[in-house]
Amino acid sequence: MEISSLQKGRPVDRRSEREERAYDLLDELKIGYYRLDHDEAADMDSCKRIGDILGVSISKNLFLCNRQKTSFYLLVMPGDKPFYTKDLSAQINSSRLSFADSGAMLSYLDVTPGSVSVLCLANDTGNKVKLLIDEDVLKNEYFGCHPCLNTSSIRIATDDLINKILPGINHTGTTVKL
Repeated sequence: MEISSLQKGRPVDRRSEREERAYDLLDELKIGYYRLDHDEAADMDSCKRIGDILGVSISKNLFLCNRQKTSFYLLVMPGDKPFYTKDLSAQINSSRLSFADSGAMLSYLDVTPGSVSVLCLANDTGNKVKLLIDEDVLKNEYFGCHPCLNTSSIRIATDDLINKILPGINHTGTTVKL
């Protein structure tokens, strides 16, 4: 995997509309961040290498839905932590959870599989997707994620995520324990 050097702030070259919107949001909210460009991060091993350079643990982001496909969730959890749907379902009082399909992901978050992150919630203007954050993610000083495209990754302060980004996109997060 080819990885660029660590950069501060948005790239100078033009990017996809999705990625540009993520940088616009961060700039509008006056969020400082560091960025890496890299080949497509297709698995958690790639994300671990990226996270090591960024100085963060890149989180696993799972787009889930209930059995009826009437409730949708974005689960943010440590990449090395196992996920058991039964445990999460009980905490959020939801029927059996499963992975939502790519059509729902595109419809609600305007992103494709592999690129989903908490920043995609900015595209969920109808607040149809509920954010679930594992408590261990919130214990870290910094948070790493993709800017709505999995060929770049950014590091932001976890405090900025909770106190600036989420309010700035009219979302709240529910803390869960996995």
